[in-house]
Amino acid sequence: MEKISVTIITKNEEHNIRDCLESVKWADEIVVVDNGSTDDTLKICREYGAGVYPEEWKGYSGQKNSAIDKSRNEWVLSLDADERVSPDLHREISATLEGNPSSDGFFIARKNFFLGRWIRHCGWYPDFNLRLFRKSRGRFQERAVHERVEVQGETGTLKHPLIHETYRSLGEFYRRIDRYSTLAARELHSQGKRYRFRDLFFRPPFTFLQMYFLRAGFLEGHSGFLLSSLYSFYTFAKYAKLKELEENKRYSTTGGTEDAEKNIMACP
Repeated sequence: MEKISVTIITKNEEHNIRDCLESVKWADEIVVVDNGSTDDTLKICREYGAGVYPEEWKGYSGQKNSAIDKSRNEWVLSLDADERVSPDLHREISATLEGNPSSDGFFIARKNFFLGRWIRHCGWYPDFNLRLFRKSRGRFQERAVHERVEVQGETGTLKHPLIHETYRSLGEFYRRIDRYSTLAARELHSQGKRYRFRDLFFRPPFTFLQMYFLRAGFLEGHSGFLLSSLYSFYTFAKYAKLKELEENKRYSTTGGTEDAEKNIMACP
């Protein structure tokens, strides 16, 4: 069977990383690129024999590509610290690679959990992501947020999903909304997108309607309503921050503009 490397990026993930590593302890190699953890993340990673590389933050894509570059094997499984590989998925990956596949990458569904509950609607399942791929053929595209792997070649789809234990509390969700909306605003700005009031006015309620009604979030009860509402606010925050960024560039002096951008776009 082809050897496989698991790559993970971390920062203060002691509450997640042990379960993640336990689920992939069968891997031939585990590579962790860490951005300044001050908790027990690195200690736990070393317990599992992972190669640990402390590095300055280069963005999500940059960190993940750095981990890929450090891997020794041709096949790479890229994970987040809050994801777990189930035994069924492990067996499927092993069987797939034993068969000398013609595909250069594989999409894997994710079972996303919100406040401890698996969300089947709201567009949260199956949530396919390309995570297993040949190192020589795959790379994360350079984006500020919502980074994805691009593979040069054929792709397939695996049957069993990843377990994604995300958003264990509302406080965690609020913190991520703040961070991701900032990154998304920067992404829009870098693409030359301009703030328009109609985006701020129409897009948030459309996000709610899409998740809650069109994607059947109402079938999730309270969780579906809460999740749809929170994503609506995320959309609002993204465009509000785009407006704020444009105003800082317009009204600040040349020197002040750089400081203003740094303050707005700081990513904790």
